[in-house]
Amino acid sequence: MQAESGAGAGEVFLAFLKLGLTSFGGPVAHLGYFRDELVVRRRWLGDGAYADLVALCQFLPGPASSQVGFALGLLRAGLPGALAAWAGFTLPSAALMAAFGLAAGGIDHPAAEGALAGLKVVAVAIVAQAVWGMGRSLCPDRERASLAAAAAALAVLAPGAAGQIGAILLGALVGVLIGRGEPVEGGRLALPLTRRAGIACLGTVAGLLLVLPLLAGLSPLLALADGVARAGALVFGGGHVVLPLLEAEVVRPGLVPPDAFLAGYGAAQAVPGPLFTFAAYLGAVAEGPVGAVVALVAIFAPGMLLLCGVLPFWDALRRAPRAQSAMQGANAAVVGILGAALWNPVFTSGVTGPLPFAMAVGGFVLLTQWRVPPIWVVLAGAGLGAAAL
Repeated sequence: MQAESGAGAGEVFLAFLKLGLTSFGGPVAHLGYFRDELVVRRRWLGDGAYADLVALCQFLPGPASSQVGFALGLLRAGLPGALAAWAGFTLPSAALMAAFGLAAGGIDHPAAEGALAGLKVVAVAIVAQAVWGMGRSLCPDRERASLAAAAAALAVLAPGAAGQIGAILLGALVGVLIGRGEPVEGGRLALPLTRRAGIACLGTVAGLLLVLPLLAGLSPLLALADGVARAGALVFGGGHVVLPLLEAEVVRPGLVPPDAFLAGYGAAQAVPGPLFTFAAYLGAVAEGPVGAVVALVAIFAPGMLLLCGVLPFWDALRRAPRAQSAMQGANAAVVGILGAALWNPVFTSGVTGPLPFAMAVGGFVLLTQWRVPPIWVVLAGAGLGAAAL
C-alpha cells in the first residue's frame, strides 16, 4: 500500500491530534486506539497491513506506538504525513510535561512537595506493574526467566548505560543460542521508501550516536542531547523501559536531580500520548524551554530514523528465525533491566517509610487486580501525598 496522493498532512495531523489528546494507557492501549480510529473507522489500511506494521515496530528499538503512528502517516501522506502524525500524537503530552518541568523548580509549598513525594510512590506501583506484565509475556519459560534474572543482576552490579547495553547484547546472543524464534508469516507491507533512502537513514542514526558523544563535553545542552538520544536508541519492550536508560543518562551525570526525575515519571502517567514525552520534562528541568525541545527531538529521532531505515528491508528480515530469536532474548533482558530499576532508583527513592510502602502496594493492587486506569492512581497518589507526606 503506497501513500495516497489525495490525502494531505493536515488530515493526518487532525486525526493524530485527536489520538494525542485522548490516548491514555501506554503503548499497547495506543495500538488499540490506532486500530479503532484508523483501521476500523477511517479505513486507511486493512488489518493485515496494520498487524505487519505493528510487528515491525515491536521488533525495532524505540517508542513502538509512536513508530506505528509515524509509519501510518507515511503510508497516508508520505513524509509530510509522517511528521504530521508524530506532531499530532506527541505535542499535547510534550507541552504538558514541559510545563510541569518548568514549574517544578519553583515548587516549595509543603502540600506541593507532598504531592511530588506521592508521585514518586506512584512510580513504584507503575514500574512494578510493568515488570509484572512484561515478565509474564516476554519470559514465559525458564530459559528466558533466567536470562531476565541475569540481566537484572548485571544492571545492578554494573550500574549505568554500560551495564544496560551489555545486558541487552547478552540477551540477544543468548536468544540466538536458545533459538526459539520462528519466522513471521503475513502479507507484504509496501511504503514509499527506497533501499537507498533506508541506508541513508541508518547512516544518520550511526552518525548521531558517534558524533554526539564527541560534542557532549562542549555544553550541558549537548550532553543532554547525547544521553537522551542514546536512551531512545536502546529502548526495547515498551515505554516504561526508557526509565532506567534515562536515569543512567541524566541522573547519574547530574543533569537532573533524582527526586525531580521520579516525580516527573509519576506525572507522565497522568497525561495522554507517548511516555517518551517524559524527555520534554527532563529537558525543561535541566535546561529550560530549549532543553525541553532538544530532549524531545533527541529521544524520538533515533527510533524514527531506524524505522525508515529498516522499512525497505523488512520483508526479508521478518522471515529470519535468528533475528526473531535475538529479539526474544533482548526482550527478556529488558525485563531484567526494568526489574533492576524497580529496586534502584524507583523503590529506594520512593518508599521512605511505612505509609509510602502501603501506598505503593495499594497502587500496585489497584493497577494489576482492579484494572484501575493509571491516571486515577496517579491523582490518588498525589492527593494522599499532599495530605500526609
